[in-house]
Amino acid sequence: MADEKRVDVLALLERLGYKGLLSPSWYAQIDSWHDWYVGKTDFHKYSVYNGKQMVDCSRKTLGMPKKVCEDKADLQLNEKVEIVVSIPGQERDPKTVLPEQAFLDDVLDRNNFWVRGNQLIEKASALGTGAFVEYIANGEVGIDYIHADMIFPLSWENGNITECAFVSINNAGKDGQQVYINRHVVEDGRYVVYNDLFDSDGEAVELPEGTAPRWETGYQSPLFQIVTPNIVNNVAKNNPMGVSVYANSLDALKSIDAIFDSYYNEFVLGRKRIFIDGSLVSVDIKDGGIKPTFDNRDVVFYGIPGLSGDDESGKKITESNMTLRVEEHQQALQAHLDVLSENVGFGKGYYKFDADNVQTATAVISQNSKLYRKIKKDEIILEKALIDMVRAVLFLGNMLPGWAGKLNTGADISINFDDSIIEDTAEIQRKALLEYNAELIDKVQYFMDTRNLEESAAIEFVAKMEARNPELEPDLDLLPPLGGADDPA
Repeated sequence: MADEKRVDVLALLERLGYKGLLSPSWYAQIDSWHDWYVGKTDFHKYSVYNGKQMVDCSRKTLGMPKKVCEDKADLQLNEKVEIVVSIPGQERDPKTVLPEQAFLDDVLDRNNFWVRGNQLIEKASALGTGAFVEYIANGEVGIDYIHADMIFPLSWENGNITECAFVSINNAGKDGQQVYINRHVVEDGRYVVYNDLFDSDGEAVELPEGTAPRWETGYQSPLFQIVTPNIVNNVAKNNPMGVSVYANSLDALKSIDAIFDSYYNEFVLGRKRIFIDGSLVSVDIKDGGIKPTFDNRDVVFYGIPGLSGDDESGKKITESNMTLRVEEHQQALQAHLDVLSENVGFGKGYYKFDADNVQTATAVISQNSKLYRKIKKDEIILEKALIDMVRAVLFLGNMLPGWAGKLNTGADISINFDDSIIEDTAEIQRKALLEYNAELIDKVQYFMDTRNLEESAAIEFVAKMEARNPELEPDLDLLPPLGGADDPA
């Protein structure tokens, strides 16, 4: 959102009775992070004096801010993440899908969650904050994915946003732009949602058909969940919103792009040239016409009148073949990429500059690595947000015709993150089986460790297994041998 629109939003919220809102300068900071995410900032604009006049130039960029955020999102919320709903103590045929799970999967699919959710984490990494917002429209549960520049906290406690406004700017054709404000506030211990619509002059206008100005949800928890990188906001005090993952790495990003721009210019300015005397540029033809000696589209040749001059050698063709500093640039780029990857929590060596692009390390990551600890730290915030989102979806589902009272909002919800590149899952299974055989853990703990099940779900799973086959035990032969190729040791 442009600054003038954002100031209008803050003014509108103040008119609605809210004080102590975040300042416009905070949203200007978000704009700055967004510019780096897009790839071009004021830093990438500069001028060079060529001896006659100033020439405007545009610095090349390696695009690392977006690359970092893409990798953050892919490590946190990808296609291998599972959201599992189970009912404590409820016996069911394992072939039968729980209605809660079926309803949730349908809502996630209809709202393109696995694509849009990943994109939200990417933008939240870049801009510091993102939000899932649940609602009911046209008889279905919907999920909105809101970026930081559209999020306006109304109240917060201990860093947790308890009331919030979500804003969108709509183009209304001949009527100009309209500002839609969706407020989630607490009244008498339960959440109430207000909807307001204003024109470009700040005047209230009628809401679209089917949109209620006020909705009592009856829910004690918010129908929104805030996600941020799990790092302290050191940009603004007493601010409940998060900071960009590269907020404290702008100098490193500038260094990387300065080196990459120099690397690019090394080839542009250092290409081979051949200087020729002006007398060789063209020759006379018998019929009196003139024909070029060299192709005038060939940029290798530069015609210079009087090149040979008083030179005793009388050379009319001179070659310029500059030495390119390729290795020096690559070493400098790699050194600064290591600094960046350390700063954003990936650890040294995560990025490798190969020829003309950046590649990402794909090896199994040690549990003691900085990246492993950082991902697990970020998952703390994301896991809570996803669990709260699922509970909100189930709560709203009970309001729909045909589902009323059929969905258990007290179900156990497990978030199984993708640890395939973070930890050796085969090693986890081996260790768990050895501990089980040594009677250090029971079957329930074994399946909790190897299948990421909650305790109640693991108890139910073991009960079903034993009911079908009391002699069934985990089989060591099904696991890779100790010290195998996949063993990090």
